[in-house]
Amino acid sequence: MLSDTLTIAVLKRLESAAKERDEIARALEDPSVASDHRRVRDLSIRKSALDPLAEALAGVRAAERDREEYAAALAGNDADLAALAREEVPALEKRRAELLESAASRLVTAEDRAVASVLLEVRAGVGGDEAGLWAGDLLSMYQKFAAARRWKWEPVEVDTDSGMGGVRAAVVTVAGEGVFSVLAHEAGTHCVKRVPATEAAGRVHTSTATVAVMPEPRPVELELDEGDVVEHVTTARGPGGQNVNKVATAVHLIHKPTGIEVRMQETKSQSTNREKAWRLLRARLFEVQMARRRADESAQRLAQIGSGDRSERIRTYRYKENQAVDHRLERAFDLQGVLAGGSALVEMTEALAERETARRLAAM
Repeated sequence: MLSDTLTIAVLKRLESAAKERDEIARALEDPSVASDHRRVRDLSIRKSALDPLAEALAGVRAAERDREEYAAALAGNDADLAALAREEVPALEKRRAELLESAASRLVTAEDRAVASVLLEVRAGVGGDEAGLWAGDLLSMYQKFAAARRWKWEPVEVDTDSGMGGVRAAVVTVAGEGVFSVLAHEAGTHCVKRVPATEAAGRVHTSTATVAVMPEPRPVELELDEGDVVEHVTTARGPGGQNVNKVATAVHLIHKPTGIEVRMQETKSQSTNREKAWRLLRARLFEVQMARRRADESAQRLAQIGSGDRSERIRTYRYKENQAVDHRLERAFDLQGVLAGGSALVEMTEALAERETARRLAAM
């Protein structure tokens, strides 16, 4: 059962969530909003995350009204009604407490579930050519996982290794309901132990790839002065720096206060590259702002899953044993099932989400 102090805090946050839900519902009825499909999608996903909180508040308030009515009956002169009230009040108190506890669990994950789109970044780590192949395997795993959940998958930039067919670095947009609350737990270093295709002697090698998951911020969430960004437009360049076309279509952005740089040359359209570059820059700046905010809130928040800390080894994929071992859960899962983006990966991500919810509740 929640303490009195925590109950007050939960009720305040439920009221705030219900108010925001109502505002979004009104916005979705606005014709100017309805014409913007991307905004409708983002608002709808956020509303879907807030709906259970608003419903929980309504349930708590209904239980409180019933309790007040029975309390009045207990103070009245009708003996039969007073007897009925004595029987019903404990059940109402229990229901109210259960609703509040359930709402608290939803509250600590509501912001994650409200994120409609993320930028997923996979980079080859240590291990040479094998690291690039491993990064490509991880990218394929997440694409299959996204397809099974009917999330939208949109490559932003993919830097491939033309020699071995691996991936040096890739950034993709993944959009859909619950996308951040699930994929946030994938941020970190992924280690693989296997015999590389390039190894003639059959020796097991260890390679790594890093994964970052950055929520795409809503405009109101990001502090960005576009005057702080320097933009250069150049011709696209291939391996070794040679020009690959004669038209200036590549976009290079530099955020002067932080030094963050973004280069985009994925398409032959300058406007498309510019749009993608700005989206990636905003996401990286938002990631930095969120990290600072977590650090300011408490030292514990630095350990939050999904913070994008790439130095932490979160999982080891052992081909010989056919196991994917998640070091946070200290559990092994079927390797092939995980790599296929199927039920084994679903089971793993659900366990990680439950673990994080429990940690956040304990920190409230």
